[in-house]
Amino acid sequence: MQAIEITQPGGPDVLQLADRPMPEPEHDQVVLKVAYAGVNRPDALQRAGLYNPPKGASDLPGLEASGEVVALGAGVTDLALGDRVCALLPGGGYAEYVATPAAHCLPVPDGLSLKQAACLPETFFTVWSNVFMRGGLQAGEKFLVHGGSSGIGTTAIQLARTFGARVFATAGSDDKCAACMSLGAEQAINYRDADFVEVMRGQGGADLILDMVGGPYIQRNIKALADDGRLVQIAFLQGPKAELNLVQMMARRLTITGSTLRPQSDLAKVRIADELRTKVWPLLASGAVAPVMDQEFPLAEAAAAHIRMESSAHIGKIVLKVG
Repeated sequence: MQAIEITQPGGPDVLQLADRPMPEPEHDQVVLKVAYAGVNRPDALQRAGLYNPPKGASDLPGLEASGEVVALGAGVTDLALGDRVCALLPGGGYAEYVATPAAHCLPVPDGLSLKQAACLPETFFTVWSNVFMRGGLQAGEKFLVHGGSSGIGTTAIQLARTFGARVFATAGSDDKCAACMSLGAEQAINYRDADFVEVMRGQGGADLILDMVGGPYIQRNIKALADDGRLVQIAFLQGPKAELNLVQMMARRLTITGSTLRPQSDLAKVRIADELRTKVWPLLASGAVAPVMDQEFPLAEAAAAHIRMESSAHIGKIVLKVG
């Protein structure tokens, strides 16, 4: 099969097309014939040598894909050959075929294409587990998401709005802010022109903040929280370290938490998948929530897809067309 290899740590040009052996399904796994693969920030971190795959995972990039089930491992009973699914992957999505736990596969929602479905797993697993399961967002609460025009951001805005939260977002241009507003944000803050801390303090503070910036944003996020507020950290594009005033955290009863998805156990991912299946997939089928698409690239042009993503010019999800 053809696949995109990371030939050495580096920039997008280290992504090269290569021939690889076909994967074989292990116990409780399936093999998918990949139609589309989603492109995500962790792929770029892995390419740069900053995010190693977990033990036993494929060294190929790609954490989500859509396609057809073409092989079943022992113990698989809930899927059949020919089923069209989208899947959270341990790695290996930038390839014509990929193996993944069957329990991490979800059906393609009614009305969605395979292209759209490829954009769901990594983003929806991340948002649901962090905003709702870990962050405990409730209807009526004020929710702030940074990077509101990203794949994570556009998903978080829609889900938070649909479940009754008041949604605020930051973005880096007027066009991106307009996109956030169109998805249901009550206010979109252009961080080049306004201070999100002042905006949120003017609203009484955010009850929950989802952040992928880190670095200097960490202390600013704490200032932007309401008393008893929660900060959920899922990435740190501006660095993992910051000086914190713990007095504020203690006196105002703040919670600081976070997670990364890929290293979590298969069982933890199954629990997330089960909640998505019952609580979110019906929203996708009804059209109440939909993936926001940016651009499609052929598999062989994975490097161009990474350049697009790292330019931060995109709004929504970038995909690779594989099959």
